[in-house]
Amino acid sequence: MNTISAQNPGDRRRRRLHSDEFKANAVALAAQPGMSMAAVAMSLGINANLLRRWVRASEMQPRRPEPGSAPKTLSEAAPSPVVSGFVPVQLPAPAEPPAPPSDIRMEVRRGAVHVVVTWPAALASQCGGWLRDLLR
Repeated sequence: MNTISAQNPGDRRRRRLHSDEFKANAVALAAQPGMSMAAVAMSLGINANLLRRWVRASEMQPRRPEPGSAPKTLSEAAPSPVVSGFVPVQLPAPAEPPAPPSDIRMEVRRGAVHVVVTWPAALASQCGGWLRDLLR
């Protein structure tokens, strides 16, 4: 099955030219919420990659709208993306950290011996040394 339309061998395929108004309309259609570029391109009979190129070009050029006039060029057709700087965010007040435990409590079992030790949390490093010596 041949899907390419029959052309005479001497006829050259010519590049289609699109007006600025057509491009602006296509970019404006693609910018609508919920519209895909592929659907817009298919409805207009153009390649989706070409439409994407027009949209990129319109985003790159600064807008200079004239009050009360219709868009005349590709750069005026689609709204430029809103570029925002710093956005303040309200964070909840920091919760107070839990109070450190006042004591370290350990239970050590070695065979039939069961030892419960309570050590002040302020002396935690000495507690670690004592436990290391105990377990040798």
